[in-house]
Amino acid sequence: MDTTRGSGEDRVGEGGPEVGGLTTGEVARRLGVAPTTIRTWDRRYGLGPEAHTGGRHRRWTARDVARLERMCAWTATGLPPAEAARLARTEEPPRAAPPRHVPASAPRPPAGARSRAGSGLRLGDVRQECRGIARAALRLDAVALDRLLLTAITEHGLVAAWTEVIMPTLQAVGRKWETSGEKYVEVEHFLSWHVSGALRRSAPPTAADRRGATTVLACVPGEMHTLPLEVLSAALAERGVPVRMFGGALPVESLVAAVRRTGPAAVGLWAQSRTTASRPLAQHVAAMEWGVRGARRGPVVLALGPGWAGQAPTGVARPGGLAEAVAALEAVAAQ
Repeated sequence: MDTTRGSGEDRVGEGGPEVGGLTTGEVARRLGVAPTTIRTWDRRYGLGPEAHTGGRHRRWTARDVARLERMCAWTATGLPPAEAARLARTEEPPRAAPPRHVPASAPRPPAGARSRAGSGLRLGDVRQECRGIARAALRLDAVALDRLLLTAITEHGLVAAWTEVIMPTLQAVGRKWETSGEKYVEVEHFLSWHVSGALRRSAPPTAADRRGATTVLACVPGEMHTLPLEVLSAALAERGVPVRMFGGALPVESLVAAVRRTGPAAVGLWAQSRTTASRPLAQHVAAMEWGVRGARRGPVVLALGPGWAGQAPTGVARPGGLAEAVAALEAVAAQ
């Protein structure tokens, strides 16, 4: 994130159209964050423009932008947003007065922090929480990582925290591992383990069974990437949908036995890779039936994960993301 000032004609409140202040979109581009993030900070933490104009769009003055710059700087150190907002309002930059639970040597966000989390980890245009989580993972700081993950889930909810905070950070770590010659594998495993723990601690108790409403979730044989299923399981539990979670690489025979024993309303099959996605398996599960003659029924099957791209059989739903999968399974359970 580049917090340096531009030339005279690019500064807030120094002549030209900037006399009335910047729009939210202009501030977002200057700070390297999403406009929705700025609006959220305004709504939740009172970091909006101090002056109110009569126009439709709110305008940000140099003083307002400076406060947001401090907010960005504090959240980049890994502080929870609420605490970062409190410190941002004190008009003290992180370099001058770091909080007691952040090491005094914590780096000030450098120019270009919009795309990096420190140590060359490219994140792109993401929420500020991603940077704190990425730094904690790179430092192998278990305490900070747990705190940041739980804060993100509490503040944004399971679905938004996964989609907008956790998944972009996991993807950035994965890219770093792929391009660094087998380095950072420990960081990826460390982060994945703590994400799994945070999901379990944040999820409500498993919902009680309701006849014909249970969802079975499992990875296809050979697939060990369970985190997406874990967050889906937690999100369904949050909505009161009964779930049976079987995790990674469930053998075909075991999957078929589990479906027959539970008689689920839906079965979600996760495949991260095209090499593990199995059309015959999805078709077989979709064709399964149980119950008395004349009233037999079978499960709705969802092909989950990028491995199913272009490979999902006809009649098998393929949700486009977590929110869509949650909505689809919640609807099936309600029938």
